[in-house]
Amino acid sequence: MITEIKGLHHVTSMARDAAANNQFWTKTLGLRRVKQTVNFDEPSVYHLYYGDEFGTPGTVMTHFPFPHIGRGRQGSGEVGVTAFSVPVGSLGFWEDRLSKAGVTELKRDETFGQKRLSFVAPEGDPLALVETANDLRLPWTGNGIGADHAIRGFHSAGLRLRDGGATRELLGFMGYQPFDSSGGIERLIRPDGNGADLIDIETMPDLGRGQLGAGSVHHIAFAVENRAAQLAVRKALMDTGFNVTPVIDRDYFWAIYFRTPGGVLFEIATNEPGFDRDEDTAHLGEVLKLPSQHEHLRSRLEATLQPLEA
Repeated sequence: MITEIKGLHHVTSMARDAAANNQFWTKTLGLRRVKQTVNFDEPSVYHLYYGDEFGTPGTVMTHFPFPHIGRGRQGSGEVGVTAFSVPVGSLGFWEDRLSKAGVTELKRDETFGQKRLSFVAPEGDPLALVETANDLRLPWTGNGIGADHAIRGFHSAGLRLRDGGATRELLGFMGYQPFDSSGGIERLIRPDGNGADLIDIETMPDLGRGQLGAGSVHHIAFAVENRAAQLAVRKALMDTGFNVTPVIDRDYFWAIYFRTPGGVLFEIATNEPGFDRDEDTAHLGEVLKLPSQHEHLRSRLEATLQPLEA
């Protein structure tokens, strides 16, 4: 069994409008933009990162806003609901705030003994806020959101699969243990993780395959402490038969990727070097940072990328 994985690192989704995406995640949900850079493979497209003050693994939601992408179609083989942890007693505040912001499909319910507010982001992302007791992670505050309401980081990510058996076995190999089941959803936990410790598996055998687009999760990343731990995980996965990419330098972490039996793209990302490798912590995300191989494109990109609010 793999022991190096510490929980979620980040979740990356597709988007269409960079300015609207930035507005929603920073102004409405109150996360900090910790990095504005570009897609390594398509530098004409932003890669935007939102999280806590430092971009701590387990708090970071990222987006590729492709200007001409269509809306995604929800289905199997993908991440369904991405849920965030908020303090107990804060859902009333969030329901009022999101309603005033025009957010749709607000729904209050309770899952696994925790109160939850589900909603759909402007570009179609299925999201939820879950009241979580004793989450000691420090939030980023501002934009009218105080520490008694602010998001702490990820609570869980839900996988929608036509057959959950092989993915459940994989997650067990990755150190996740059964936690509970309710309403056809199996919840797994990474004990002693980084706070973003939960994965839900929803098995839906008759659900058609999802189609990637705005509002779809592109991949989900799991955290390891460093490159040595990552190499150990890579070897273990490859020895088990998974086709894992070589290690790729993503500037703020090193990454490996592999496709799961259920179709979801998994990444294993290092906690090092972090988002402060090229910016002071006090000024994260304020200016456009480019991978070295794309630095020669700066003048063109600065002229063509959609302007973002601070």
